[in-house]
This record gives sequence, C-alpha cells and structure tokens, in this order.
Amino acid sequence: MASLFRDLSLGHSKRESTPPPLQPPPPVMPSKLTATDLESPFGQLASQLTDSDLRATAYEIFVAVSRTSAGKPLTYISNSSNSDSPNHHHSPNSPALQRSLTSAAASKMKKAFGLKSPGSGSKKSPGSGPGSGQAKSRKPLTVGELMKTQMRVPDTVDSRIRRALVRVAAGQAGRRIETVVLPLELLQQLKSSDFTDQQEYEAWQRRTMRVLEAGLLLHPRVPLDKSNPTSQRLRQIINGALDRPIETGRNNESMQVLRSAVMSLASRSDGSFSEISHWADGIPLNLRLYEMLLEACFDVNDESSIVEEVDELMEHIKKTWTVLGINQILHNLCFTWVLFHRFVATGQVETDLLDAADAQLIEVAKDAKTTKDPQYSKILSSTLSSILGWAEKRLLAYHDTFDRGSIDAMQSILSLGVSAAKILVEDISNEYRRKRKGEVDVARSRIDTYIRSSLRTVFAQLMEKADSSRRASKNQPNPLPVLAILAKDVGDVAVNEKQVFSPILKRWHPFAAGVAVATLHACYGNELKQFISGIMELTPDAVQVLRAADKLEKDLVQIAVEDSVDSDDGGKAIIREMPPYEAESVIANLVKAWIKARLDRLKEWIDRNLQQEVWNPQANQEGFAPSAVEVLRIIDETLDAYFQLPIPMHPALLPDLMVGLDRCLQYYATKAKSGCGSRNTYVPTMPALTRCTTESKFHGVWKKKEKSSNPQKKNSQVATMNGDNSFGIPQLCERINTLHRLRTELDVLEKRIITHLRNSESARTEDFSNGLTKKFELTPSACIEGVQQLSEALAYKIVFHDLSHVLWDGLYVGESSSSRIEPFLQELERNLIIISDTMHERVRTRVVTDLMRASFDGFLLVLLAGGPSRAFTRQDSEIIEDDFKSLKDLFWSNGDGLPAELIDKFSITARGVLPLYRTDTDSLIERFRRVTLEAYGSSARSRLPLPPTSGEWNPTEPNTLLRVLCYRNDEAASKFLKKTYNLPKKL
Repeated sequence: MASLFRDLSLGHSKRESTPPPLQPPPPVMPSKLTATDLESPFGQLASQLTDSDLRATAYEIFVAVSRTSAGKPLTYISNSSNSDSPNHHHSPNSPALQRSLTSAAASKMKKAFGLKSPGSGSKKSPGSGPGSGQAKSRKPLTVGELMKTQMRVPDTVDSRIRRALVRVAAGQAGRRIETVVLPLELLQQLKSSDFTDQQEYEAWQRRTMRVLEAGLLLHPRVPLDKSNPTSQRLRQIINGALDRPIETGRNNESMQVLRSAVMSLASRSDGSFSEISHWADGIPLNLRLYEMLLEACFDVNDESSIVEEVDELMEHIKKTWTVLGINQILHNLCFTWVLFHRFVATGQVETDLLDAADAQLIEVAKDAKTTKDPQYSKILSSTLSSILGWAEKRLLAYHDTFDRGSIDAMQSILSLGVSAAKILVEDISNEYRRKRKGEVDVARSRIDTYIRSSLRTVFAQLMEKADSSRRASKNQPNPLPVLAILAKDVGDVAVNEKQVFSPILKRWHPFAAGVAVATLHACYGNELKQFISGIMELTPDAVQVLRAADKLEKDLVQIAVEDSVDSDDGGKAIIREMPPYEAESVIANLVKAWIKARLDRLKEWIDRNLQQEVWNPQANQEGFAPSAVEVLRIIDETLDAYFQLPIPMHPALLPDLMVGLDRCLQYYATKAKSGCGSRNTYVPTMPALTRCTTESKFHGVWKKKEKSSNPQKKNSQVATMNGDNSFGIPQLCERINTLHRLRTELDVLEKRIITHLRNSESARTEDFSNGLTKKFELTPSACIEGVQQLSEALAYKIVFHDLSHVLWDGLYVGESSSSRIEPFLQELERNLIIISDTMHERVRTRVVTDLMRASFDGFLLVLLAGGPSRAFTRQDSEIIEDDFKSLKDLFWSNGDGLPAELIDKFSITARGVLPLYRTDTDSLIERFRRVTLEAYGSSARSRLPLPPTSGEWNPTEPNTLLRVLCYRNDEAASKFLKKTYNLPKKL
C-alpha cells in the first residue's frame, strides 16, 4: 500500500517550507441557506461547532484521504479568481489532486439527473462577466484546487494543511489515513508559527479540540460508558484547552496524556472496524461533515448549479467514507437532502435540482426496502419527514404557492413529496405493513389531501374577498349579496383548477378535478345551508344567491362528470360527494310561500271589503261594485309582481298562483251572492187543498193563514232582507253586474298572463300555448252560477215578495172581473224600468227573462194555489186568458222587449193550463179520473188516490186537473171533491 506521505502529496513541491503570502478568500455569493426554515434532519451537534468549523474539518479530511490515481491531460480552465493566484503551484509530476480536470464530455451524473451546467440558466456563466480576465491564459486546475475553491478555503489555510499533512506522513510512514486520528496529528504538527498570529492559532486549536470532543465524547460511533475514566480525562483536557491553549510538542506531557486518551477512545471497536480510528464516524457528526463535502459539488459562483467535474470530484469525496463511516445508502440519503436543500436555499427556481433529488429518492426507496438498520431508518424518517413537511407547506395550499408560470415547480415538488411520502408510509410505517398494500394508495391519498386542503384555504380567502367586495359596494345601487359574489368566484376557481392544476395532479390522482369541485361544492354548500336557514321570505338577495348557487352547482357537476368519464363507476363516487343544493327547490318553496302570503292577504281583503260593500249603483257610475274593481287591481298587481320576481321558473310555478287567484275570485263570487236567497226562497209554500164555496170570499185570508200556519214557509233570509237595503232591487242588480264584469275581466287577465309568459326568462312555447297554465278554472262557473242565482232571486223577489200585495192580495181575489192584472202589470213595468236603467246590457235580457218566467209562475200559482179566496167560473176563462196576453205583451213591448220566440218558449205551460178553465166540469172530472187511473193503475178503480203536488203544471197531470176543479165555482165540482176526497171548504 502506498505510504501516507506519498498519498498526501497535494500538489506543492516538497521543497516548499514556508507558507505562501496570506490571500483573501474568494468572493462568496450571498447564501440563502440561513434564510430557510429547514433544519438539518441529521440532528443537531451537541458541541459549539459552526458550519464554518465543520467545513474546515471536512476539507482537512478530504485532503488527507485523497489518493493517487491515473490521470489524463485535460483542458478545463477554472473561472474562479483564485485560479490565477500567484500562490497556486502546479507541478507536472504531482499525484492525484494535481491532475488537471476535464469537461470535454458532460458529467455522467449530471446527464443522469438532468442537471444544468453553471451559467446555463439565467445567471451569468462564472467568469464571463467584465473583468473576469477570460482573455488571460489560464493554467490547468487540479481536483484539489477545485475543491479548495468550492469550499472557500484560502490559499494560506490550504498550504498550512498540506504542510502539516506532509509532516504527519513523515512520521506515520506506511499507515493508512483511516487509522489516523487526523485532528490529533494536526495538533501535534502545527505550531503557532504556522499561523498569521497567536489569535488565529488559538481559534484553530479550540476548533480542533471541539472536533475531538464531538467525535469521541459527544457523538461517538461506539456508545460510551458514563463511568469511562478515559472519557472523563479527555473531557478535562479539552475543557482546559478551550480556556488556555496546550503545548503540543511531541515530548510534551500534556500532549502525551491527550494522545493516550484520544487513541484509547478512537480505537474502541464495535466488532467490525477494529483497525479504523473512530473519531469522525459517529452520527450526526459524520453526516454533517459529509454534507459539507457534498455541498462543494455546487459551483461557488452559481449556487444552483453543479460543477461540470462533479464525477471526478465525487470520486474523491467518496474516499472519505472510511474515515466518516459513510456507506452507499447513507450517501444516497445525504445527497438527496443536499440536492433538495440547495433548491430551497437558492430561491426555489431551479427545478432540475428537485428532479435530481426525486431521481435520487428512487435509490433511497430501494435502500429502504433492503436495509433494516434502525439507526438508518431513524435518519431516513427524519430526512424524508423534513422534505415532505416542506413540500406539504406548499402543497396543502398550492394555490397560494403556484400559478401558471410556476406549474413546473409544482410538478417537481409534487413528485418529490409523493416519493418521500411513499417511502415513509410503505417502508417505514409499521401500520402500513400490517395492512394489505392494496388497501392504501399513498400517492392518491396525499394528492387528495392536498387538493381538499388547498381549495378549502382558497375558499376561505374567497369568503373574505367577497365580504370586502360587498362592503365596498354597499353604497352603490343594488349591491350583490356576498354568496352571489362568492359563487362566481368559486366558479372561476373551479375553471382555473381544471385548466391549470388538475392536469398536473391527475398524474397521481385520476379524478383530481372531481375531488377539487367536490371540495368547492361542499365548502359553498355549508355557507349556502346557513344562508337558507336564515331566509324567512323571498327577497331579491335570496333569489340572487340561490340562482348563483344553482348555476355554480351545474358548472361544478359538469366538471366532475367530464373528469370521471373514464372511471369504472362513471363518476358516481364523486357525484355522491356532492349532495344537491336544491336551490331551485328552495326558490320554488319561497315562491310558494310568497304566493300563499299574497293570497292570504287577498282573501282577508275580500272578507273585509265585502263586509263594507254597500252595493249601491248610484255610488258607482260603472254599475258594479268598487270592491270588484279593487280585487281585480290587486290580482293584476300580484301577477305583475310575480313576473317581476327574479326567478327562473315563472311558467313552472304559475299554476300554483293561478289556482290561488282562481280560488280567491271564486270566493269573492260566492260571497257576492251570499245571503241574497234563490228562487225557492221567495216561492210560497202551497196551501192545503179546499173545495170552492160561493157563499163567502175572504179577501187576504190566504196570506193571513199562510203567515200564521206556515211561519217557516219562506227562508229565514227573507226576514233579514226585508229591512236590509243591501238586498234591494238596485243592489241585486249591481251584484249581478259585478259578477258579470268579473267574468269578462278574466279574459283580459288571461291575455295579460300570456304576454308575461312570452317575456319570462325560461319560457317555452308550450308554456303559453297550453291553456291549462293560464286559465281560471273555478271563477267563470262561479260567476255564471252567481248571475243565474241572483237573477232568479231578483225576479222571484220582485214577483213573490215585492209585488205580493198586488199579486197575492189583489189578483182575482173575490170577483175576477173586478180584480184583474192591471195593477200587477203597472208595478212590474216600474221594476222593469229600474232593471233597464241599472243592469248591464249583456245580462239585462237574462234578468228580464227570469222576471218574465217568475211572473208566469206567479200567475199560474194564483190560479192553481191561490187559496180559498179565489174561485173561477167557466166565464172567467176569457178574463184570465186576456190578462195573460197582457202580461206577455208587457215583456214583448211592441217588439222592443224580449223576442217573441223567447216569450213563447216560457209561456208553454200557461198555454197548456189556461184552456182548462173554459172546459166544462164533467169533462174535467172525467179527464181527471182517466189520467189518475193511467198514473196509478187498476188499484185506483175502487178509490181514487189524492195525487201529490209536483209544482210542474201540466193539463195531463192529475194534480193540475184536481186544482182546477178545486177552484171551479161549480156545485158539481164541489160535490165530486166532497165525495171523492172529503175536502173542506176552509183551510
């Protein structure tokens, strides 16, 4: 084996005995290492050694372990300012470190890692700037000189180390450097005269003592027994030397005691390296020293670039492994950390450093699977945790860290972080090993976490931004509500996520965009849920928010569906994460509540105003009730308000409103006719049948009897109406006019609704072509029925109530010839004039027709049920027929009244009954017997039954014939009635 002396020949002539002149250190670029929040994962040293101390010690070890190796003539010229220093000594015969370096071919390591060369980025190439002296002739640079430059070692310090090592080699001929305790030998060889001044020498000696302390006492490879006397002795010596320098001469007693203690501790073996001195191979000292050596691979003038000569430099650095106790797996881990740390320290712009660290992690992952050393696992865990922790600070809020311009950096950081996480989980985590590996997709799980975390952070920021925007615009007209602003911003984030980040994240997570929008959906959904819980009524703000939410949800779901199109489940898992906001349903419910509130108010208004309505035609020139005008106005306003609601579903919810308005109008129509009675209210109850007597005729007897014996013959409403002006003829006319007007106005409302529908936002042709959505269903029939009921009530009230004094008490009472129909016709004409002046022309004919029908009914009722005060002879038939003609003529009015065919239609019954009054009594009796037998069959032969009163008069109907006989002023008729039915002459 080559002698230590020969191995340590470092490029200076053996003749050199005096140190070169002191040179200033090369210019140091401002380092960003101290500005990071990264601590070394290898552990903190218990001693007070600084990075500068560690770098100096590492350089000493590097120089000491360098070996002779065959070289080749190279052309690389250093650009560092030190390369032209007059203190550089170059000998053509120098061994290993004196060999010149080459970059004729790019470094294999750099090619493998894709690392850039110095100056290939944005920075200037070292030495290419003004005044760099590039034009000067340069001397070849050795490995040793390159390392010296890279580690910022001044020429004076380099020369001093080499001189000391020459002296060490002279005294340790034949020994390998790994068997030498280098700090001890350097203490022995270097005197204060080798330094610029005593202060520098003492500082160097203190540093050397601290290195011994760190390597042998504080971080020994082989654990120390606390009671070890040698370690206690060494600690005393070092403590003393830190206060006052010790004499280091070979024969000095203090030095001999120090040597004895140091060699005793350094030679302790763990059973594997008995010949090696264990003074710098304990963790973390050895890792920190090795880190300093690896840092030297980065160009001193371009901190983010590895020197071209890294292959040869690394070859020499690896020779320190025997001294430092480093092996390949520790090297792989340290080099990963150094590449990563350098990326962080140099501004996080050179992503090739990250990519190189990621590539190195492939080797680390292999090591982790095959190495079971617990100490290595601890360092591995610490290193990867530090890398992952740094990466996750950025990835857990990647929107704050990256944008379109830095997406490459994001991809590199993601790859590195995922690689670190996989090793930590798959190769270190015991919990993972207990599970089947198929159950855990580490990469996908981490990316899932990053996406959700970062988007939650973004959402919180958007909330603040939206709130600020709302506050800033609160004095402007119609400021947007916060959640409406937020919905738009969230939508923009989702689109940006899909375009910018998801393509990168999809490398590790197949549904990255889906997870992102599901997260945004959940975040917005939480806010929306709170908002909805506070909505009490439909407001513009509420609708804006809900519509914005609905649009946002559709956009988010669309992205999720597109992202999951190739998935096994078609994206169902992601969609299940997005329970619907049901914003349209909320809007619909709010609109329904709005509709209900409006309808409730309208119904209350109808009740209140109909109670106050006086139904006075004189108070209203239009002839119908002010309450109807008002109710139509309110409905019109309600429809306008409905179609002005900023909602997307006017056609869909219109039927709800229409049904409600329809019911309100139906309610109005029902209330308008309420209490007015009907036809049956005024038609009197039939008196019991009597036979006629010629001896006595009691004027008004029938009415008196009716009142006393049939107190409930009329509806109780009649009593109310007798003293209530609101049910007079003009008032009833106005009610009829009002219902008619209501009916006709429905067409106008329906046309207006169609116009609204055509202009509504979401209208479709079928919405306004289909009549079902725009028709009032209940009100038209209610109005028609109301007009019919009121018209009949008015007609029968006039005839049977208002004119009862001329009809019941006057017509044909006593002598027929002296109590004819003229007074009744006069009163009837007066009422017709009132009706004509009051009634709307479109319903006037209807009312007059009903009045005519009531008059005909009243005329026949006098003849067939007029009570004992009336009796008719055959001769009276001419008077009766003449009076009925006069009644018809009143309604025909010489062609200005009702049409003749209408009069004929309603006079059919009278024209059938009146001829009976001129028929002789025997014929009447015979006809009566015949029709009764026909009606009742053979059972009526022995005794004729008394036919019931149907009220439907007909010349072929038994009851009608019987009544004509009852009022026949004839002895034969009286006898027949007495014999057959034993009818009395009085009630």
